[in-house]
Amino acid sequence: MGEQPIFSLKAHVFQIDPATKRNWIPASKHAITVSFFYDADRSVYRIISVGGTKAIINSTITPNMTFTKTSQKFGQWADSRANTVYGLGFATEQQLQQFSEQFKEFKEAARLVRDKSQEKFELLSPGLNISSPQLSQVLSEDRQSPPLLGVNGSSEDKLFRSKSADMEESTEKEQMRKMLSEGSICERNSEAELFSLQDSNTKLVAALHEANSSIDQWKKLLAEYQEETDRLREQVAELEAQSGVSASSETGSEELTQNMAEMEALIRAKDEEIKILRSKKPDLSELEKEREEACQRIQDLEVKNSELDKRVRTAEGALASSQDARSRAESAVQKVIETLDIKIYDLSDLRQNLAKLLEK
Repeated sequence: MGEQPIFSLKAHVFQIDPATKRNWIPASKHAITVSFFYDADRSVYRIISVGGTKAIINSTITPNMTFTKTSQKFGQWADSRANTVYGLGFATEQQLQQFSEQFKEFKEAARLVRDKSQEKFELLSPGLNISSPQLSQVLSEDRQSPPLLGVNGSSEDKLFRSKSADMEESTEKEQMRKMLSEGSICERNSEAELFSLQDSNTKLVAALHEANSSIDQWKKLLAEYQEETDRLREQVAELEAQSGVSASSETGSEELTQNMAEMEALIRAKDEEIKILRSKKPDLSELEKEREEACQRIQDLEVKNSELDKRVRTAEGALASSQDARSRAESAVQKVIETLDIKIYDLSDLRQNLAKLLEK
């Protein structure tokens, strides 16, 4: 009839390092299916796990095996026949508990199968007279289905345990204790390293989020000041147009235009310097680049506001010599000057705050 799958779970599979007998070696890159099988032809229980075309686990369960839970989600058992220790890491504690219970159940079933095989050996001895058809029927029934498990087993079954089985049991138990103790030490060390790495990763992610939040706030403030500066520049231009300035004011306008051109040229030169500095330092992180860019923008805004202040003062002098209409324009320009002074003061405070943040 072949083998029949009885119970399956997904887990990360490990094997003990045969060289050190202390470190775990991952046998799979991700969680794979681990199943209990019953081989009806051989009347044995096996744990089998296949990765691709390769059998990662092929362990026959014997009555002497023990599955040990070394942590909330990790368990292991020793296979003396394969001369190795298998380790399984589960996603939840509940899955580990289910696997442990199934292991105990099939271990007990393997014990019953062993006892029954010993009983059959006794039946085949010359002292007993059992007909061939009856014996064939008993063997056929045992191969077709797994044996039913009792709580403690019958007293008659215990009478047929051989001395050789007891010696094999003690030897296997000794090997299992040694391999399980070595595997448990390695597992605890691995878990401690994993928790330490997770804690460090959490702190780094929190610091990165905080830095990104500060950069977003700086960008928002810079955008607001840029919009305010553009609006004040438009107001100055409108006041100059409404004042009907004379020839002297027109001369002042030409000077203002020239100053604006010089200011724009200075801004372009600064932009070129920024590009040169960035090309010389390609290894800076994105966070440092954002901060440098924010500082440079603040400096540019201060230069622009300084030039605008000069323009307003020049226009004020020209408007002072004009008629009553110019005096009204002069009053409006004075208001603009006051607003610009407030913005310049705010920009100075922002630059000091950014300098403190960069020092931190």
